[in-house]
Amino acid sequence: MKKNTRAPINFINSKITATVSIALVLFLLGLILLIYFFANNFSNQVKETLSIDIVLQYGTKPGQIKDLQAKLEAQPFTKTTTFHPKEEAVLELVEELGVNPEEFLGFNPLDDVIVLHLNAAYASPDSLYLVKEKLAKYSSDINSTEYREELLQSVNKNLNRLSMGLLVLAALLMFISYVLISNTIRLSVYAKRFLIHTMQLVGAKKSFIIKPFIISNGWAGVVAAIGACGLLYGLVLYVIEQLPDMATLLDTTSLMILFAGVLLLGVMISCVATFFAVKKYLKADIDELYRM
Repeated sequence: MKKNTRAPINFINSKITATVSIALVLFLLGLILLIYFFANNFSNQVKETLSIDIVLQYGTKPGQIKDLQAKLEAQPFTKTTTFHPKEEAVLELVEELGVNPEEFLGFNPLDDVIVLHLNAAYASPDSLYLVKEKLAKYSSDINSTEYREELLQSVNKNLNRLSMGLLVLAALLMFISYVLISNTIRLSVYAKRFLIHTMQLVGAKKSFIIKPFIISNGWAGVVAAIGACGLLYGLVLYVIEQLPDMATLLDTTSLMILFAGVLLLGVMISCVATFFAVKKYLKADIDELYRM
């Protein structure tokens, strides 16, 4: 007598198909998260190129300048500081304009300047105003502070638009991902709708019926998430190989958060979709099961 092996094979094929489908959806969702991390790190790098020029008092001694730099670099708003002596500034002026002001003035009219690059968290108009106010009272060696306010506002405005666009796209894709994964799981549960009804007839509790489905599809979500993370990691390696400069825009911490996020979403969406899919058949009577 031949054994009927078709049902187990069909079940395995359906599980593989469902897992692959979930993995592809999670890959797309992870891709948006990956773009977000690239954009966020790029945003921080752009913000940290913004700077404040701290013009020093005439006659400030080298020792005082070093002490001031050390104090500035200890501040939470400071990323780095660079000292530009007036001797270098006059050489740059000669190179650009071909005129040396010392020749007809008899002295160097330019000032010593410390260029302060901000940490990204402080590179906003409100924060920068507070930093400037603090610097004005910080030391008697500081004559004035200058920064390009229009450039700062333009950069922040464009970066905020980019972040908002990515947020809307991520929310939309999250909804689409849930719908696609939910439909995939619903099809896999559909094949067992009569088994669910039979278990109800013999007195099985709803939690007892739902639990194995959630565990099974939860593990399918884990496998799918691992597959999606593998694809994303391969994509990251390819992008970095083709564009080495992109390596600075994605650190190990961001990658770990990305993979953990994909894994969590894979399990969470799979379990939630399974719960509602099974619950639908728990409420149906035998006539409705035949009409479905």
